Amino acid sequence: MRHRLWLLPVLAALSGLPSVQAAEPAPLAYHAVQPTQAGWLSSDARVEAVRDTVLSAQVAGAIVALHVKAGDRVRAGQELLRIDARMASQGAAASQAQVAAAQANLQVAGKEYERQKQLFAKRYISQAALDAAEAQWRAAQAQVQALQAQAGVAATQSGLHVLKAPYAGVVASVSVALGDMAMPGRPLVSVYDPALLRVTASLAEEQAQRLRSGGGVQVEIPGLAARRMDVGAAQIQVLPTADPLSHTVPVRVQLPADLPGALPGSFARLWWQGGAADAGGRVLVPAKAVVRRAEMTGVYVRGGNGQPQLRQVRLGPLQGEMVEVLSGLRAGDQVALEPQAAAKVR
Repeated sequence: MRHRLWLLPVLAALSGLPSVQAAEPAPLAYHAVQPTQAGWLSSDARVEAVRDTVLSAQVAGAIVALHVKAGDRVRAGQELLRIDARMASQGAAASQAQVAAAQANLQVAGKEYERQKQLFAKRYISQAALDAAEAQWRAAQAQVQALQAQAGVAATQSGLHVLKAPYAGVVASVSVALGDMAMPGRPLVSVYDPALLRVTASLAEEQAQRLRSGGGVQVEIPGLAARRMDVGAAQIQVLPTADPLSHTVPVRVQLPADLPGALPGSFARLWWQGGAADAGGRVLVPAKAVVRRAEMTGVYVRGGNGQPQLRQVRLGPLQGEMVEVLSGLRAGDQVALEPQAAAKVR
């Protein structure tokens, strides 16, 4: 092979053709890494509904009608299930009958009192007889009021046998089946409002204090959006209490209304801008300069001899066309922008 290469210029000179020379590779382009001004810190969080209601039974009875299942959308006031109310209905009917009887007695007592007043005006009866008629009339009035109150209680108890949606939302779970026995306090149906969601995280006290001072945060929900969502400071709520065991402060971040695909209980990550001390030795490099081989992530760095050398790094979050390097590089290092060409030169 070497003899053939030496013969090419000789043959070209003899034949009058221009000699062929091997083309030199183009010089590699390098990028000087930039230090981060302030590091981004993150914490695990979860998505939860602002309005999440567990509806329980207030009366005992068998479930005779079940109109919804998990995942159904319901309207405000829509009937979800019904508990057997035959005994309550009979009690309410009996109370109404007692009210009607008391009202009839009141009418009789009222007419008798009017007659006694006419007789007393003509001096036919004594004051004691008139007082007795008035007392009987007033007692009949009190009896009607008492029975009407009892009838209201019976009607209210009868209404407790129907479970209705408190607001428009989605049925999260139904913990009973048709024919089950409902008992007071037993959870029956869980409903949440998908239009009002938030992200809740627990941060250290100094981190929560940094959020209290102002500034927005970013919310990341894996599988929902390719990039993190920016949330303004007005949508951040730092609760004024701390957990006595973990010494963390709950932080709530309001999500945009009607966010498609977000589900309560999903994993989320809360990001916020740290101080200058949090930046540490993290730097920024172009995302196209990163090399991924199996489980190794690295970049080609110009060595002391001017040749590219592969160096393993640990990456942070993506920031546009740049990616943050948490470890493996320092400010001033030069990273090859074309890792494939750097691999050939190496």
